[in-house]
Amino acid sequence: MSSAQIEIQLIASLVAMACAIPGTFLVLRKMALITDAISHSILPGIVIGFFVTQDLSSPLLIILAAASGVLTVVLVEFIQKTGLVKEDTAIGLVFPVLFSIGILLIAKNANDVHLDVDAVLLGELAFAPFDRLNIGEFDLGPKSLWIIGTILLITLGLLLAFFKELKVSTFDAGLASALGLSPVVIHYGLMTVSSITTVGAFDAVGAILVIALMIAPAATAYLLTNDLKKMLLLAVIFGVGSAITGYWVAHGLDASISGSMTTVLGVVFLMVYLFAPNKGLLSVLYRQKQQRIEVSLLTFLLHLGNHKEKEERHVKHLNEHINWQKVQSKSVLELALKNNMITIDNEIVSLTQKGKKFTKEAIDYIVTNKNSEIENMKDRFFLFRG
Repeated sequence: MSSAQIEIQLIASLVAMACAIPGTFLVLRKMALITDAISHSILPGIVIGFFVTQDLSSPLLIILAAASGVLTVVLVEFIQKTGLVKEDTAIGLVFPVLFSIGILLIAKNANDVHLDVDAVLLGELAFAPFDRLNIGEFDLGPKSLWIIGTILLITLGLLLAFFKELKVSTFDAGLASALGLSPVVIHYGLMTVSSITTVGAFDAVGAILVIALMIAPAATAYLLTNDLKKMLLLAVIFGVGSAITGYWVAHGLDASISGSMTTVLGVVFLMVYLFAPNKGLLSVLYRQKQQRIEVSLLTFLLHLGNHKEKEERHVKHLNEHINWQKVQSKSVLELALKNNMITIDNEIVSLTQKGKKFTKEAIDYIVTNKNSEIENMKDRFFLFRG
């Protein structure tokens, strides 16, 4: 493996880590779409910074671009607070305007400068190792590595210093205010960090991969845990793992590195979305099926509790009376037998003592409008679930 390959993977990994941290809080705050807005609307800040310095590597570009990103957030929230449009509409109004202003500035004043729209949107990690940071005769490596590394260290420092404040304001802004914290300051601090991270990764990976690394790993981690610290760790792992895997996919297919990394991020998210133990699609569908059977079981047991006549408790009559299909009736009967709720003698169904106790408690909860307690009751009574 050549030094250039190592540098590309290292840059991508640092970008993934730097993006995963603010991205996690953006996902939790339901502000994922704002990343797309910031990644495009910082263009005017980059262009204006270049006009002032005439240097694409000047730190002023990062400062002005970050300011442009924060301006986007301010404008979006200002429009949203009017109550005339929702947040997604406000985002759709603001960032195209700012992005278009940046494009117009480039078209009119920077045609002879390598600041074209394709480079802004796509980026190219393959070229990052060629832009070196040289001090005298010493080659310190790619500039992108130092820029992203510095941003990552700052982000980690801020995370450690303000973790409690971020956590409280993210999950309960009202409590944060009551504790003397300022959710507004924390919010704009997070937006500033997000903007700076986006700008820092702009030249190396482009806006598309920045958006993917900011949101996809965090969204994937969100499906696997409810613990904030674990979510941050998983987001970093998914981001770095996808970045490195995506590089080797691109190497094998001779394809775009950024495109391959984004594709891997999408595939990883899809797999977790389908197979996550608690929030995955298949798990949700299974639980819904389970709940339908359990509701049917509860209906069945209540029916038995309300009828003492043998003809009302005959298996065939139950099918006809409750209007169930044979497959559903069989599933409910089997589940009731497994949980020792009923006995069947000559096709006459009777409640056991356990079944009678369960039915009595269920009726009490229903009569007192405490339906939410039924789930806890099922946990106590059901050894086997539907």
